Amino acid sequence: MPMKLATYNVNSIRARFDRLVAWLDRERPDAVCLQELKVGDDEFPRLELEGAGWHCAVYGQKTYNGVAILARAPLEDVRRGIEDGADDAEARLLAATALGVRVVSVYVPNGQAVGSERWAYKLAWLERLRAWLARTASPGTPLALCGDFNVAPEDRDVARPEEWRDTVLTHPEARARFAGLLGCGLTDAVRLQHPEGEGPYTWWDYRMLGFAKNNGMRIDHILVTAPLAARCRQAYVVRDERKGKLPSDHAPVVAVFDD
Repeated sequence: MPMKLATYNVNSIRARFDRLVAWLDRERPDAVCLQELKVGDDEFPRLELEGAGWHCAVYGQKTYNGVAILARAPLEDVRRGIEDGADDAEARLLAATALGVRVVSVYVPNGQAVGSERWAYKLAWLERLRAWLARTASPGTPLALCGDFNVAPEDRDVARPEEWRDTVLTHPEARARFAGLLGCGLTDAVRLQHPEGEGPYTWWDYRMLGFAKNNGMRIDHILVTAPLAARCRQAYVVRDERKGKLPSDHAPVVAVFDD
């Protein structure tokens, strides 16, 4: 059977729970990475999701951050955090094996403002992520690094590049760190399936009618090792999930892999 893998920054699982469940029923992914849960482990709606047939791994954090992996099959070898000895309590990385694939859900720091302490933290975190990949992942093993990277890799991933030039989402230093992840043997699944043209965008600012004006960016990604890249036959953004009542500011990204 083909494998359908998705990533979705829900921007509060409390606020988006009903929408999430409805989308899962429609899309029917085999595994999905969630970001920005904004709840602790004890507040995550595990019982409701398990009752709907999902196996859950959670690395929560009250009010901020938080990542999860849901899968239709049991999750194995669950690991929380980058595990590099750094004094870092932010819940931003969760890894587990599902259906023979190492699935990693990441929520990369936004960076706040170029030159700020949070900007330095973002760049350092991306470098720590690259080192974690080099330490724990093999290019010949099926692995999918999924999530909100808070980086638009190229100008064609930004609807209005001049408006966002050198911000925390488009700055050359952030883009260089993203390229470093690809240098670990990863392929951008969406760009693999959409090699030409702009977008598709995954995030639209709530402010200034960003979605209505399609002033979007592609900052949510599914990056895969060579065995999955060879099997990838489809990758797309579910743009309609940004519509309607109380949407997240992100839309889900989905990739489909052959047997």
